[in-house]
Amino acid sequence: MINIVLFGKPGAGKGTQAEFLKEKYNLIHLSTGDIFRFNMKNDTALGKEAKGYIDNGELVPDSVTIKMLQDEVEKNMDSKGFLFDGFPRTIPQANALDEFLKTKNWEVTATIALEADDNVLVERILERGKTSGRVDDQDAEKIRNRYEEYNEKTAPLMDFYRAQNKFHAVNGIGSIAEITERLSAVIDTL
Repeated sequence: MINIVLFGKPGAGKGTQAEFLKEKYNLIHLSTGDIFRFNMKNDTALGKEAKGYIDNGELVPDSVTIKMLQDEVEKNMDSKGFLFDGFPRTIPQANALDEFLKTKNWEVTATIALEADDNVLVERILERGKTSGRVDDQDAEKIRNRYEEYNEKTAPLMDFYRAQNKFHAVNGIGSIAEITERLSAVIDTL
């Protein structure tokens, strides 16, 4: 069982790399963004609850996010492992993930951060914004605000996992193949 948490600022290539890694290592890719969209689109009870918070301009509470994630894990109990993308984002979420995985006699195997210069990432996202249709991908100031939020909330997780000897940083600049190779080099040592 390999359970990997993939970190990186918006535009770092988490989604792109997750596609390669899930195939190569036969992992289930759990993207919280995708899980949220699925639940809201399909009007599940959790989707309705999350939509209520979002419609009021509020953050969806950890309890709802964690329950959605747990439901996805429960659907894939016979998998070889999971690739968590976009979760956890805070230390309380990391603790909740650890507690949930313990109920299955599993643990987070490693966390891997795709690291890249903010200016490079802003350019990547602005380029993506030309086709993504996402308004927040088309405004450099909004992108930089997302990075500030990442630094405040998610970056402390690096120390959290570093203290457990589960943190690995990988250079996220280069060709897709080069970055996949760097990530694989870390995963192959686990």
